[in-house]
Amino acid sequence: MPPTESRTGRPPVTSRAEILTAASRLIDRDGWPKLTIRRLAAEIGVGATTLYHHVRDKEDLLLQLFSHYAEQIRRPEMPGDARERIVTAATVMHDSLAAWPWAVEVLTADDLLSESALWMVEAIVGGAIEAGCTEEQAVDLYRGVWYYTVGEILVRANAARRRADDERPTYRERVFGSLDGARLPHLAAIGERWTELAGRDTYAEGLRAFVDGALAR
Repeated sequence: MPPTESRTGRPPVTSRAEILTAASRLIDRDGWPKLTIRRLAAEIGVGATTLYHHVRDKEDLLLQLFSHYAEQIRRPEMPGDARERIVTAATVMHDSLAAWPWAVEVLTADDLLSESALWMVEAIVGGAIEAGCTEEQAVDLYRGVWYYTVGEILVRANAARRRADDERPTYRERVFGSLDGARLPHLAAIGERWTELAGRDTYAEGLRAFVDGALAR
């Protein structure tokens, strides 16, 4: 059989890596809500129909982004102790998502979760069951860890964005600097130190306290 003639004209670019890199660039620049297949195609310089050979829709694109990112996360050696295994997996989850805070917003707004990241969920749920929890309690523990983790990340990310966009003191900073000591004595005593104290990174201590409390039930 004679060799098939190659097509002339521009080849359909778009490797998976190129698509995901361009999508990440768009999200970093404009935010994930503004990511669309049409805008992504324009960013790469191809027609939207070309991208549909690689992604079905925006949800599929986000899922591929999550999978690609999760595949890069280094899996630590898991401790033998069940409690420490929970803490280790949760810490990896926190540190990975803290570097990618927009993903937390997507994950809390939709039910997108890559299979590549499920090993962390497995470690937390499995550790809880091994420590004596029922399946229901293990899921409750994971859910509590998840809520604590995403809350910590989102609050810090939004606060950092606020400071970057506006250097003026926040409403809370202004209020805490002039509290009535007779009416709110403890808060007034802390006063202007509130921002400093509330800004400390206490995720690790809070995580351990939560896990200890949940396992002690």
